[in-house]
Amino acid sequence: MKSGAMLTLGALLSGALMAGLNAARADVVRYPIPNSTFPISQAVQVPGNATTYYISGQVPPVISKEADPSSPQAYGDTKTQTVGVLNKIKAILEGFGLGMADVVKMQVFLVHDARAPMDFKAFMEGYTQFFGGSQPNLPARSVLGVASLANPGFLVEIEVIAVKDAK
Repeated sequence: MKSGAMLTLGALLSGALMAGLNAARADVVRYPIPNSTFPISQAVQVPGNATTYYISGQVPPVISKEADPSSPQAYGDTKTQTVGVLNKIKAILEGFGLGMADVVKMQVFLVHDARAPMDFKAFMEGYTQFFGGSQPNLPARSVLGVASLANPGFLVEIEVIAVKDAK
């Protein structure tokens, strides 16, 4: 092969490699809910080359050591528990070099029974401290009302999936 042909072949291969790398580095795409300001994404698209992190369900930290550890008083109301859980998730993510903006999917379990009806409004007050506003990367999200969690004092449990782009 002549040197001109080698250069052309090299340029073509280099261009194809660069195009492939750029395609592989595609960003996570978040699709908002049409005509809505509700702070979740309708869907999230993750490129195939992203690293995925599955964060196990987190429960609230104790805020009152004097309270019965199986009572909500030990962990706070729904808003307090939501903020506590999301702070735990934030710390876990930071340990992986990630942040709340890297969360693509969230599943929320809120206790809903006669003793403690699901307080979605209080959950949203805590949630919007982390998502929406100054942190606009919204996850796809589900919120489920459950009869109970592992500890009778828990009103909130949250698990997330986060991704890190290859770039």
